[in-house]
Amino acid sequence: MKKSALNTMTIVGARPQFVKASVLSRAIDRSNKLNTTQIIETIIHTGQHYDSNMSNVFFDELSIPKPFTNLNIGSGSHGSITGKMLEGIERELQQKRPDWVLVFGDTNSTLAAALAAAKLHIPIIHIEAGLRSFNRKMPEEVNRVITDHLSTLLFCPSEASRANLAREGITNGVHVVGDVMYDATLYHRSQITPVHREDAFALCTIHRAETTDEKKTLTSVFSALANCPIEVIVPLHPRTKKMLESYKIKLSRNVEIVPPLPYLKLLEHLQGCDFVITDSGGLQKEAYFFGKRCITVRHETEWNELVEIDANKIVGTDKNKIENAFLWAINPVDTTSIYGNGNAGQIIIQHILKTHQTTL
Repeated sequence: MKKSALNTMTIVGARPQFVKASVLSRAIDRSNKLNTTQIIETIIHTGQHYDSNMSNVFFDELSIPKPFTNLNIGSGSHGSITGKMLEGIERELQQKRPDWVLVFGDTNSTLAAALAAAKLHIPIIHIEAGLRSFNRKMPEEVNRVITDHLSTLLFCPSEASRANLAREGITNGVHVVGDVMYDATLYHRSQITPVHREDAFALCTIHRAETTDEKKTLTSVFSALANCPIEVIVPLHPRTKKMLESYKIKLSRNVEIVPPLPYLKLLEHLQGCDFVITDSGGLQKEAYFFGKRCITVRHETEWNELVEIDANKIVGTDKNKIENAFLWAINPVDTTSIYGNGNAGQIIIQHILKTHQTTL
């Protein structure tokens, strides 16, 4: 029987997207072995994360197919880098003319890809659709809302995200499939050994501009860490490192700075830590996957269901609120999954194939 082909172009640019892309690449490979319709995946890396510890190492350790091209956009203002990405992605789309464009999450890479595809009338697949922090001052919120409204297929990690889309009038092409990051965690859990230290420790990541770019805010966070009852390990984002040095913020002896962690090393620290402190989006979920409570140093979250089950506490950047959450965070949480069964990638591919067949 003659095999047909479905061409997808996957756009990635930031480290969480590399992990999500690895789940889809494995699901595509499995599908191609079982189905007549072959999915041909072309990966475009925008270069949004360009440090080797935050980019190349992920492709290597997760066995993700090498990008067809790297746009090497690098850093800059939101408008500058999004514009450059839009231009570069449009060029690739015009040359390749894929059947679908596949994007993840809420980064500038996601927004640029969605805009480029929509204007060239190429249907968009949005994985991790429907998340809302309800704060339009967050660049990520703007990115995810626009992407959702431009997408043809929207894959939600939970019923809460489906409800968010419905409130905005988006109901066609919406599917609750579970969370691809949960797929990734289950897949790699057998490959890791938990970090073992003599004393208990918390894992902390701080990287958002709204946390790092004001001296008062960043000082407040690291002053709170100094009063944590256990050691705090901080894989340091390049932006945070730069601002700590710029503001001359002195670190407490209980705060240990390490370089950004490759994905598997991060999982090892998650499994070994007592709790998590972060301003990240994805790490809030990953803490839950490992049964660890998370103190979120933001004023809102796109993972409100974790707050509702008492796995996540939103404390902002106020020193006292962060410190008051330490004792709460030490207790583990129930990890009965609210994000699917670890097969989101396979379900997504099945929906893509089915939708593609109906449009032929």
